[in-house]
Amino acid sequence: MTLYKDLSLKPFIQRALKELRFETLTPVQEEVIEPALAGNNLIVQSQTGSGKTHSFLIPMFNNLDPAKKEVQVVITAPSRELATQLYDFAKQMASHSENEISIVKYIGGTDKVKQIEKLKNSGQPQIVIGTPGRIFDLMSENALWVQTAHTMIIDEADMTMDLGFLETVDEIASRMPKDLQMMVFSATIPQQLQVFLNKYMASPKEIIIEPKTVLADKIDNFLINTHGRDRKELVYQLLTMGHPYLALVFCNTRQYADEVSDYLKQQGMKVAKIHGGVQPRERKRLMRQIRDLDYQYVVASDLAARGIDIPGISMVINTEVPKELEFFVHRVGRTGRNQLAGTAYTFVTPDDDRSIAELEKKGIEFTSVEITKGEIKEVKSRHARLEREDSKKDSDDPVVKGMINRNNKRKVKPRYKRKLNEQIKQHRRSEAKKAGRVQRKEIRNRNKNK
Repeated sequence: MTLYKDLSLKPFIQRALKELRFETLTPVQEEVIEPALAGNNLIVQSQTGSGKTHSFLIPMFNNLDPAKKEVQVVITAPSRELATQLYDFAKQMASHSENEISIVKYIGGTDKVKQIEKLKNSGQPQIVIGTPGRIFDLMSENALWVQTAHTMIIDEADMTMDLGFLETVDEIASRMPKDLQMMVFSATIPQQLQVFLNKYMASPKEIIIEPKTVLADKIDNFLINTHGRDRKELVYQLLTMGHPYLALVFCNTRQYADEVSDYLKQQGMKVAKIHGGVQPRERKRLMRQIRDLDYQYVVASDLAARGIDIPGISMVINTEVPKELEFFVHRVGRTGRNQLAGTAYTFVTPDDDRSIAELEKKGIEFTSVEITKGEIKEVKSRHARLEREDSKKDSDDPVVKGMINRNNKRKVKPRYKRKLNEQIKQHRRSEAKKAGRVQRKEIRNRNKNK
């Protein structure tokens, strides 16, 4: 276990870390800081909440030359909220420096004309943090000069690609020096992203941080079957029963987020709504109010799951299972932080069984519950229906029928049922393997004929 104080860093960085009460490095920081200090190109795959932000901010500040009044570092983030979050962390560290460090934030929804005027009159910043679109806009106006940068950091690269910004990041990177140090941080590395990385990074060091657990141990995950129930009413019941310190309610679409938010307001609740359709200035105001605890309830889209870090969230409600299961981890991971307990409720229907099974394979444990007479009660496992279906399949299988009929004619011996059940299981596994082989053969044949 490495301590921050044991690292050979500039004194002002140590002071900043002490203010944050950071003592030991997280696994991603253990792996990233040293090669980043050495100027290596890095591809880092690490989950949200692993401490990756400071794994690149610390070496970035340590390698910065305060005497050079030019762009030295460019950091891109896919959303305004993420860029603002990175900017706030960077300002906190820079505030402890004896020398002034110029840091700017360029995001959509802000006054571009004023930004251009300031660049022309006041000169270039040393650290640029922002969304790809606005950074490239300022470059296109010949106002921002990134040609002097020695480091480029791409945060949440997979989300950058998903939102369609990878081409813009490509345009920014293409105008930087050939000996650029590039550090890319991402939860996943899809094939399309790999193509981009190969273009700019020669022999990068790849770092993959496998999470000990997908979600914090202190998060309790509950499933609520919404068949025949109004999901908006269930949200209201959970919020008023649990009295959470701060609750996040996630919806799959902006339209449904609007519906849930309007419904809760009609019930007299003070609710903040955060999604891509909310105007930038309004979003900024709401985020400030949420952090100041003016709101206890927040209805959000998946943009908020990846782009917002709000301290003190004690409850998460998923009104639907997200279409991309990766977002489930990002949603629920908003709670249960800093050793505090968290609760997550996910609304499901029988159609979600496959998705929940996939999440269970990742090590996430669920408890099925229902709300009855104002109380949350545990109910039979959702697997009960699947087990019944397996039994039905067994009774329809002629081989299994034969096993049962043959043994029915004999005297039942001790442990007969256990032995019969084991035989049925073995037969079922064998049939599944055969079906898999047939399916794979059919796929190969189809591919040959294409």
